[in-house]
Formats: sequence, structure tokens, C-alpha cells
Amino acid sequence: MDEIKFTVPGKPFGKQRPRVVNGGNCSIAYTPKETVQYENLVKVCFQQKANGEMFDDDAMLDVRIFAFYGIPKSTSKKNKAAMLANEIRPTKKPDFDNIGKVICDSLNLVAYRDDAAVVDAQVRKFYSEHPRVEVIIKKI
Repeated sequence: MDEIKFTVPGKPFGKQRPRVVNGGNCSIAYTPKETVQYENLVKVCFQQKANGEMFDDDAMLDVRIFAFYGIPKSTSKKNKAAMLANEIRPTKKPDFDNIGKVICDSLNLVAYRDDAAVVDAQVRKFYSEHPRVEVIIKKI
């Protein structure tokens, strides 16, 4: 595989911090349920496009992530037009690094052996009437 493009429907989601539960004399860390669910959604969206293919283990990968946030209902027509024209871009959470982390971590052992293969990456945030995350992965 040299390149793949796929879309994750719904609003962008960022990787959450692990939670820790104290169980008497030991502590147990776990991944929050919402993060696990989103990672599974990313895997399914990738697998639907990839037809079982993965990138080679020695591949150097470039990942481009485009996060499209929904436009708030209270937005004026003027601001909505500016948002759709990319004159106003999202400066709200989730942060770009958490979006990139959840996407790349989700694809470990699914798209590639390990996300250490990603040598170039970009996360961009936009507004849209259809919230989603578009992902492009290509071999360099």
C-alpha cells in the first residue's frame, strides 16, 4: 500500500489521559471508555478502506489529519460564512496534538506495525457543516 484516505464521521475527538484507580495497595491505570470507543471507530473506518492491507514494516509514513468541527448553532450568518471560507478557524478543544495522537495510536497494528513509522505529520482544524476527521496516510 502506498497511500490511503479515509474519513471518521462525527465531531473530532482527542485522546484523553489515562485514569488511575487506587485499589488498596496497588494502582491501576486504564484508558477512558470514550477514548477506546473512538479508537475502535477509527480502526473500523480504516479497515473499510484498506481491505485488510497494511503499510510495510519498514515504510516511512506521512500522516495528514483534517479535523472539521461543527459550527455552533448560535453563530451569526456573517461568522458562519467566514467559518466556511476558512477565515475563522477553531481555537477550541480538542487540541491538535490530542487529535493526532488518538488517530495515530488507533492505527497501531492495523495500518502499520507502530506509529513510530510516522516521520512527518500535520493536523489542521477547520469548521464545516458536517463534522468529521479526514485522514491521509502515504508512504514517503
